[in-house]
Amino acid sequence: MFPVKALQKLALYNAGACWTTLHYNCKPERSILVNWENIDTVLLDMDGTLLDLYFDNYFWLHFLPERYASHHECSLEEATSWLKSLSDSLHGHLNWYCLDHWTEQCEMDIHALKEEVRHLIRFKTGTSEFLEFLRRMNKQAILVTNAHPKAMALKIQSSGLHDHLETCYSSHIFKLAKENDGFWAALQSHADLDYSRCLFIDDSLNVLRCAQREGLPYIIQVLQPDSTQPPRSPSEFPGVLSLTELITA
Repeated sequence: MFPVKALQKLALYNAGACWTTLHYNCKPERSILVNWENIDTVLLDMDGTLLDLYFDNYFWLHFLPERYASHHECSLEEATSWLKSLSDSLHGHLNWYCLDHWTEQCEMDIHALKEEVRHLIRFKTGTSEFLEFLRRMNKQAILVTNAHPKAMALKIQSSGLHDHLETCYSSHIFKLAKENDGFWAALQSHADLDYSRCLFIDDSLNVLRCAQREGLPYIIQVLQPDSTQPPRSPSEFPGVLSLTELITA
C-alpha cells in the first residue's frame, strides 16, 4: 500500500505498557507504536482528521465557483480562475481560512453559502470509535483547528463533535494559522498544556512540521483526509488512514 521505507515508528516510550501497534498490508519493516500511558491530552485537527474533507473540497472547488459565476455573471472558467488566484495568494496565511475575508473579497456571504450544503458535513470513518476510545481511556480531547469560528461552530453543531471534546480552539483567536511560527507556543501558554504529554493528529504536513519545530514530540499524520480521494504519500511522520488504527484492544 505504501513504500516500506516511508513507514516510521512512533514509540511513546516505556516498554510493557499499553501499546497500539499498526500493521499495514505491505508488510512494513516497522510498526507505529503509541504508549497511551504517556499521553494525557490528544490535540485533534478538525477538517480532514475528525471530519471528512470532502465537504470543504466540494464547497471550495465546485459549489462556490458555480455560485460565484452566477452571482457575478461570469463564466465558470473565469470564476474558477479568479478564486484559485485568490486562494493561491492567501495560502499559508490566516486569511486563507477567514470567512470574513472571503466574504469581503467575493462580495458574497460565504458563511450563508456553507449553510446551504451543511448536510455534507460528516465524520470520517472511525472518528466516533476513536473519540469514544479516548473517553474510555480518560484522555483529554481538544480540538485545534484553522477553521474560522463561524465555520467551526457550524461543523461542530452539524456533526455533534461537541459531545466528544473537552474544549475547542480556533487559530483565529491567536491571529496565527497553525502552520505559522509562534502558533504552538501561543496555544501552549494560553491553554497551559504540557506538550510532553500531548499527542497531536492532523492531516496537513506544513502544520505538523510547524508543531514539531515548536516542541510537540508525538505527532501522527492522517493520510486520507478526503474519503473520495486516494491516500497521500507517507511523510517523515507516522501515518494512518483511519483513527481506529490507534485504538488498543
